[in-house]
Amino acid sequence: MSGFRGATAVVGIGSTDCERRGSSALSSAQLVLQAILRACEDAGADPRSIDGFCSFASDANEGLAIAAALGVNEVRWSSQVWGGGGGGVAAAVNAAAAAVYSGQAECVAVYRGITEADSGRQSYSKGHMGPLYTAHGILVPAQICAMRTQRMLEVDGVPPSTMEAVALAGYHHAQNNPAAVAYGQPLDHDRYEGSRVISEPYHLYDCSRENDAAAAVLVVRTERAGDYRGTPAVILAGVQGAGRGWAESVENEDPYSSAGHHPALVARLWDNAGVGPADVDVAQVYENFTGPAVASMIDFGLSPPGEAAGEFLTLENLIAPSGGLPINTAGGNIAEGFVHGIGLVAEAARQIRGGSANPVPGADVSLLIGGPMAPLVSSTIFGSPATV
Repeated sequence: MSGFRGATAVVGIGSTDCERRGSSALSSAQLVLQAILRACEDAGADPRSIDGFCSFASDANEGLAIAAALGVNEVRWSSQVWGGGGGGVAAAVNAAAAAVYSGQAECVAVYRGITEADSGRQSYSKGHMGPLYTAHGILVPAQICAMRTQRMLEVDGVPPSTMEAVALAGYHHAQNNPAAVAYGQPLDHDRYEGSRVISEPYHLYDCSRENDAAAAVLVVRTERAGDYRGTPAVILAGVQGAGRGWAESVENEDPYSSAGHHPALVARLWDNAGVGPADVDVAQVYENFTGPAVASMIDFGLSPPGEAAGEFLTLENLIAPSGGLPINTAGGNIAEGFVHGIGLVAEAARQIRGGSANPVPGADVSLLIGGPMAPLVSSTIFGSPATV
């Protein structure tokens, strides 16, 4: 895969403001189109030149329909990643990069948009709450992830303070991001601890909430990045999949408290990117709930496991610009807005291209972690041109 490293890049980023679920006056298709047009404006690109479309998480907005609305000259690539919820978020970027790298397309838009009016409630869990769950009163993803997180706390010895740090970091960053749903709503220890329990050990602020919004990025070959405006966010590597004993095995996963990023997948990501955990300057960590985000950082070697995680995963260490590992710098799913993680893609690229509300000075390596504790997991590493 050495030829793939650095061969493709994000050259445009676009997003809409995140609105409270059910409040948007626009359809999800209109929001997607708005996000893609903003990505084209960011890149200085003609929307009609886009020839590929890729999404994930059962997006109802088919690439061909979006292409028709944009009036593109030709559609050469249209795909969607299987695997529920945010597990496919980085995989969609990887698929777009593969399409461009292989010559199947020249400019691929990776997008996701939802509104409650179009997708209903809990669009992230459709098709993944089978009878073995519902017969035992498990009806929502929070309950599934809560069981795994409780195991992580009790058996693995990870302190609950790590979860609070993830939530507070997202809210801290959202206060500088006017597009975030939590903008103007700061969170502190007392408010976090005093919030109601959703599914033990999760409090209210451990949980993300679906929002009406969309985001998109444009992926092209790096050698063509000069045709577009701004600094390219180069794609160093990407992985996706599920290890043995994972996927749709309904509570038989091994190891149970992992986020699902198994050792072979993690090693492949670092090897293909030519970097390691210590090289990561900033990370966007998918937090459907805070527990899986903590498990992800442990899986990738960003944080030590067990009790030592509590010493590393602190609010001070997770915030920009001074933290050792700033995460979710636009607010993340929890505080910016939950659109199956597409906002994390945009922010991961912004940390390289510029435009983040909470920039990390001199960031060269930006990590995107998708879909923890989902049937499919994925990840992408973006780098500055200096890393290639």
